[in-house]
Amino acid sequence: MKHVHYTDVELEIPKEKGIKDVMLRWLIFKNDGAKNFAMRLFEIKSQGYTPFHDHDWEHEVFILEGSGVIKNINGEEQLNPGDVLFVPPMEKHQFINTGSKTLKFLCLVPIKD
Repeated sequence: MKHVHYTDVELEIPKEKGIKDVMLRWLIFKNDGAKNFAMRLFEIKSQGYTPFHDHDWEHEVFILEGSGVIKNINGEEQLNPGDVLFVPPMEKHQFINTGSKTLKFLCLVPIKD
């Protein structure tokens, strides 16, 4: 079993191109013994964003704090604390912090070998 406070997990800066002011914590991953899913905590500063991208795996997302939008090919939808999102595989998407506070959300993805 793993039991830690989230602040004890290292805060990393992703290396992907097309990001601005994004940091994340790998809360649960392979090195913890997880074989199927990874749990990540994203922190996006005001006016920051992830890349507009797609990939062959799904996302399950829970918005914890802050506000922003999720962008897809059809436009943008508002994000607020308590919102739940499912992003299917191969759907272009981008998280954008449009608020004044840090946007924090949990994101679960399958672990790839």
